Amino acid sequence: MEAITFPNGPIIMAGHLHLPPDFDPGHGHAAIVTVHPGGGVKEQTAGLYAGKLAEQGFVTLAYDASHQGESGGEPRFLEDPAARVEDVRAAVDHLQTLGYVAPERIGVLGICAGGGYAVNATMTDHRIKAVGTVSCLNIGTGYRQGWYGTDPASAAVPALEAAARQRTAETQGAEPAYLPYVPWEPDEDTPRDLVEAHDYYLTPRAQHPHARNKKLFARSLSKIFAFDAFHLVEDLLTQPILMVAGSEAGSLWHSTGLHARVRGPKRLVVVDGGTHMDFYDVPKYVDRAVEEAAPFFTDHLAAGSTPQA
Repeated sequence: MEAITFPNGPIIMAGHLHLPPDFDPGHGHAAIVTVHPGGGVKEQTAGLYAGKLAEQGFVTLAYDASHQGESGGEPRFLEDPAARVEDVRAAVDHLQTLGYVAPERIGVLGICAGGGYAVNATMTDHRIKAVGTVSCLNIGTGYRQGWYGTDPASAAVPALEAAARQRTAETQGAEPAYLPYVPWEPDEDTPRDLVEAHDYYLTPRAQHPHARNKKLFARSLSKIFAFDAFHLVEDLLTQPILMVAGSEAGSLWHSTGLHARVRGPKRLVVVDGGTHMDFYDVPKYVDRAVEEAAPFFTDHLAAGSTPQA
């Protein structure tokens, strides 16, 4: 693994590039970009998947989102879906500059919100030849409708009104406001997946200095609430897609809903007993996801490959 930087317009991105055991600098390798969850960093689950897929023969790139981690961009802790999608395109740009990567053999794998961003980037950037998601989350829909998808979209209005008041206050000199990505103190009403998210991000299980506060810049809300990662997916996603999710994940509805909408080559794998967070670092579930992803990308990123059901 090599720590690298690459440009994304005026922003310098920080990434980790993983090379396969059979790496040959004179060979055009297939490559995969891994996209981290909202508020995560490359050293967490995206890096774990990048390392494991490199072991399966791919050049892989995990990176910190712009405005987050070690990547540049101001303001800090901004979660801007449009920027996050552009980050994916910039990662593809970088891979296409590497002489040992076949520019027509690049795929993307995203985890949680990174899955939604991966799908959106693939829909709109057809240099990406295949896309995979793990515990996929369409972040805009998730914020509007709640973790289980049971709230009406109109439930977002009070939060948007509060965000507007905060922005007005900041223009008048107030300090910027930040929100937690995961609950600081889960209680009996906290969804199981978010209790596990607290354990993942805020304890030694996976906490990292570059994401230790799990802050979300409050101005992100207006950008997130208006975003739909799957808008026009029926018409624009023609590349093959793999979706892996757990049967016990409260977020499963994102994957099943996406699967129902996609018209092109698709495969949905629902792993019995798995929760949303199990696929971040629990070996049994991570290995299962990799067992599905490796042959999927091998098939669809092969030289001269064509989309198949």
